[in-house]
Amino acid sequence: VPVTRRAIAKHLGVLENAGLVEGERDGRRVVYRLTPAPFADVAQWMSDVGAAWDRRLAALADRLERRSRT
Repeated sequence: VPVTRRAIAKHLGVLENAGLVEGERDGRRVVYRLTPAPFADVAQWMSDVGAAWDRRLAALADRLERRSRT
């Protein structure tokens, strides 16, 4: 991938500031690992939003179906 080391470090810094990864120094290098909690929170939020949209779309489909019968 044609990306500079500096660009990767910058992206990893942004992810670390957002709490999505944690960096641990190992000599000259930094080893990053994902922090799963924020991803679990986002997955739950997406599930809740998806369920709300499913309910809205089902209600719309019911309304349209009733309207087409009259």
